[in-house]
Amino acid sequence: MPDKLRIAYFVHSIRSDWNNGNAHFLRGLIREFGARGHEAVVFEPRNEWSIENLLTEPEGDAALVKFHQAYPELRIQLYESENIANVAIWHRLLDDFDIVIAHEWNPAALAHTLLQLRKELGYKLLFHDTHHRASSSPEQIRLLGVDCFDGVVAFGEALRDIYRSRWGMHDVWTLHEAADTKLFQPLSGVPKSQDVVWIGNWGDEERSQQIREFILGPASLMPERRFAIYGVRYPSDALDALKALKVEYRGYLPNLGAPCVYAASRLTVHIPRQQYVQAMTGIPTIRVFEALACGIPLVSAPWSDTEGLFREGDFMFVSDGEAMRSAIARLLDDPAEAQEQALRGRETVLARHTCAHRAAELEAICREVLA
Repeated sequence: MPDKLRIAYFVHSIRSDWNNGNAHFLRGLIREFGARGHEAVVFEPRNEWSIENLLTEPEGDAALVKFHQAYPELRIQLYESENIANVAIWHRLLDDFDIVIAHEWNPAALAHTLLQLRKELGYKLLFHDTHHRASSSPEQIRLLGVDCFDGVVAFGEALRDIYRSRWGMHDVWTLHEAADTKLFQPLSGVPKSQDVVWIGNWGDEERSQQIREFILGPASLMPERRFAIYGVRYPSDALDALKALKVEYRGYLPNLGAPCVYAASRLTVHIPRQQYVQAMTGIPTIRVFEALACGIPLVSAPWSDTEGLFREGDFMFVSDGEAMRSAIARLLDDPAEAQEQALRGRETVLARHTCAHRAAELEAICREVLA
């Protein structure tokens, strides 16, 4: 087995984070994998919906520039979508890789091309799943031929169990998301411009009721507090509701701008999608790791930390909208308690949940697969 591993990683996009939270973690993960002395090349289509939507945003071009400045180490190979099934092209590009990893936001045609070439080139093929479709839309995952891959890397034990129990796959590993703490850290000297901030997309009605209960409800009862929301794909009725409550909607936020927004806020909230409360318990989104890494107090709507990723006191859990309002008021009225919680949450992230931790875990998975 080689000391230096060569990995080809296929993504929908790592350049654009427009409605693409997967890019947050993958950027840091792949950079840290390289920092361990390995070689990783990211393959992504030149033009797909995330990058196309990003470029319609007023700050889209600037977001791309800042991404390349923040991650100069990443090797990104762009390809034309019409070449997905061109075996000759991929035979040349993938020669001499040890491991090929396909993220779950890739088309079925690409997955089948990678499966076909595996026999000829001899690499191991892994599927990296950081979503809930294996539970909510298994037919979409089945189209990818995942059961023929050499293994699955899942972002939580609940998802790992789904692949093992429902799909009959033995080689499944858990690799949680984590914060890129080289970029996500507390910033000093930033004036506070809002009391409560939430960074999150509307999400196809997957948490629309929760947004109303845990953001709009408390905001309606706390008119003296400044609430702000960042995100995309908010329907007109949601925007009207925010406007009526004087919750400031600020639209798309490049993820690299999140540390500054958190520094300008007194606390943040977490609202999980329904799938992560029900069928796939125990899996927080990347925003939890990133917010805690930035040293901001966090109040979370209900979900079950079944894997013990965090310690009691890293952030506050609440059961309903009224409890959210009460928790927000408590932390805003007691800066010392808020600061203590923020320090504790960041301490846990630094000890357990950085991209450097995950890169070491990914290396161990790859070596196990190759062995």
